[in-house]
Order: sequence, then structure tokens, then C-alpha cells
Amino acid sequence: MDHLWLRFTKTDAQIELRQCLDEGKDLGDLRSEFDRVQAIESDSNSIHDEVARLLDVSAKLPTRSDYAYVEPSPLEEIHAECGSPPQRDWDDRIEDRIHGAWMGRCCGCLLGKPVEGWRRVQIHEFLQKTGQYPLQEYIHSGGGAEHPDPISAGNLPFIDRVSGMPEDDDLNYTVCGLSIYEKHGRGFRPEDVANHWMSNLPILHTCTAERVAYRNFVNNIGPPESALRGNPYREWIGAQIRADFWGYAAPGDPRRAADFAWRDASISHVKNGIYGEMWAAAMISWALVCDDAREAIEVGMACIPKRSRIFEALDRQLRNRDSLPDVSAAVEELHARRDERDPHDWCHTISNAEIVALALLWGGGDFGRTLCIAVDAGFDTDCNGATSGSTMGAILGADGIPESWTEPLSDTLETGMAGFHRVSIRELANRTVSLIKREGRE
Repeated sequence: MDHLWLRFTKTDAQIELRQCLDEGKDLGDLRSEFDRVQAIESDSNSIHDEVARLLDVSAKLPTRSDYAYVEPSPLEEIHAECGSPPQRDWDDRIEDRIHGAWMGRCCGCLLGKPVEGWRRVQIHEFLQKTGQYPLQEYIHSGGGAEHPDPISAGNLPFIDRVSGMPEDDDLNYTVCGLSIYEKHGRGFRPEDVANHWMSNLPILHTCTAERVAYRNFVNNIGPPESALRGNPYREWIGAQIRADFWGYAAPGDPRRAADFAWRDASISHVKNGIYGEMWAAAMISWALVCDDAREAIEVGMACIPKRSRIFEALDRQLRNRDSLPDVSAAVEELHARRDERDPHDWCHTISNAEIVALALLWGGGDFGRTLCIAVDAGFDTDCNGATSGSTMGAILGADGIPESWTEPLSDTLETGMAGFHRVSIRELANRTVSLIKREGRE
């Protein structure tokens, strides 16, 4: 048995080097150790051991004194670096908005899922070859047309090949949040999240930072150490895709939503990996009580450190919306700074948070246009489609989402979560509303 994601590889060492540079760590003599590990020609077990030792050392490196950002991971220190978000009571539209958020998340994920892992040029080539460019609706298989190399048709979930929303980790975690909250309520702890994963979510249904954290859990390494030990993916997108339910659980209370998200994120991520989930949860919390995507983005930003890299990146998207001529220019500007061919940039929290913000800002309040911008821009397509769809669904409500987007879902979601293998999306929304109303009385 040889599960690639249960052992370390040279790629993990490359990612760790990029991560250390991003975090402003003082590498000193360790830079030559990264080069030595890359030069090793040996069997996989030896590489695993070498990379594991390297990760243990790099985790203890200090931050350079000239580093420009202040990026704590403990919640109290994060609060000290944040603004003061507003609060607003939710109203009698909450049922429709929560249903819309769940539906929108499924729609966006389903749009981006067939081209997950493709780079933007591949997406565009395929859409052009199959008569679907520019993207305006779910992607179909093209009636047998060949995919651009190196993609093969395989079992990719194009809209003409699926019935309902197939399993995806983006939705697994949204359902997982609901399940945790139903069991533990507002008082859930990071340890409860870790235990819930081990009891209800198989390890091979997890990826990158989540799989590393899971491996740490079963070795009796709990949070917050589980986010640090042997984890080169500690600022990747995995926590950000787990944000949505925590926004649903605290409509109009973005600080609470962000704090919920911190408890979830801190078991597997640090710094900007945590902030991405806090931002998305707070943004969605506010989207449930407002009518403007930009306002939701800005309220979400009030819940993350102002001197962080992700805050700077999101602020850049706000400024780009005011200064650039069109969405194409905004996408090109992002691609000029972040290289989606590099797995670290492709799957990093910040690059993908920028795309979500970009799509929401340039979508003009139109559900389909927003989702299509998020997916057409490349990077982690299903994740960005899902978060954008969740936010727009919260703003518009289920009644405001065009039927052409919701009808293919057949009110059905499949997941890898125990007890939720095939469920009604409306039922998930109803259960969420019941929790909101129950907790609201406490």
C-alpha cells in the first residue's frame, strides 16, 4: 500500500521553501539543506524521512526582523489586529437566504468541478473548442470533443454526465460544519472539530493540509500543533473552503462567524490560512443581511488582521475595481502576480481569495456572471465557484437564483460524510435555519 498523500515527497520540500519565504522566515543555513534534499536520488521512504526532518527544523525558524507583515495565529492576537465589524439582525427572509446560500454553493462548485486542476489556458481552449466560450452556464462535455492536452475525458463531472451535486470536499466540509454545530452548538472547540473528522470523514476524502492534520490527530497530536507538524500546506485554501457554514450559523454577526471559523481553521492552518476562512465566514454572515457584495467583502475584511498579506491582497482587488477598465484587466493583473502553474500559488489561500473577491466585485450582482468569472479566471475553480456562489446565494436568496442554475441540482447533494451520503439541499437549509433560531434564543 502506497498512498502518495500519506508520505512526504520532494514536492513537499519545494512547497515548504516557498511557504517559508512567504512567511518571512529567516532561512539562514537551512536554504542549502533544501537544495540538498532536492538533489537526493533515493527511494520514497528515504525521501519521506528526509523531508520530515526538514519540516521539523523549518517549523522552528524565526521571522526576519525586516518582515513587513504582522500575522498572528492565536485568536486573541488576531482580534488585536482587526477592525470592528458591524452587527445587524436577520429578518424574515432568512429561510430563503440560507436556502440560497446552500444552493449557490452547490451551483458554483458544480460549475467549477469539471475543470478543477486545469489551468486557465486549458479552460479557455476547451470552451472555445466546444462552443462554450465565453462561459455563461454549466460546462458540458462537448459531445465527445477532445480535451486540450494533458486532460483526458475520464469521468469528469460535466453537466451532461451528472444528476444532482456529486461529492466534493468543498461540500463535505459545509455539511461537516452543520453536523458539528448540531452536536456541540455554539460552544464547540477545535478539538471537537478534530474528533468529528475522525468519527465521520474518512481520511482519504481529505487533501493537503487537512490530510496532514488528520495524520497528526491519529498520532495524538491535537490542535494547534496539528496545524504545524509536518504541514507545508498550512496557508493553502483548505480552511477557506470550510468557511461557509460558520457564516450561515451567525447571520448578521460577522465577528461570531469569524470566531467560529477560527476554531475550525486552527486545527489545520496558520496565519493567512486561518484568515481566509475567517474572512469568508464573516463575508457570508454579512451577505445574509445585506444586498451588496462589495459591502460583504469589506465587512469580512474587518475580521482579519489589517497588516496581513491577505488583507493587502483583498484591498488590492477593491482598488482594482475602482481603477481598472474591465474584468479582463483585473484577471490579467492577478495572473501577472500569481502563477497558477506553480502548485503553491494555484492552491494558496490568498490567490484564490483574490479571485472570489474579484468575481463578486465584477459580477454586478448577477448570479451566473459572478460564478462564471470565478471559474473562468482559473486557479482552484470549484472552490472559488462555490464560495462565490454561496455569497451571491446569501444575498439573492433561493428565489433570486435563476432556475437554469438550480434545476440540474435536483435538490440532491452527495457527500462523503457519515449520515449525509445523499441528502436534500433544502433539508440542509431547513436544519441550518432551525439551528439559527434555536441559538438566537440563547
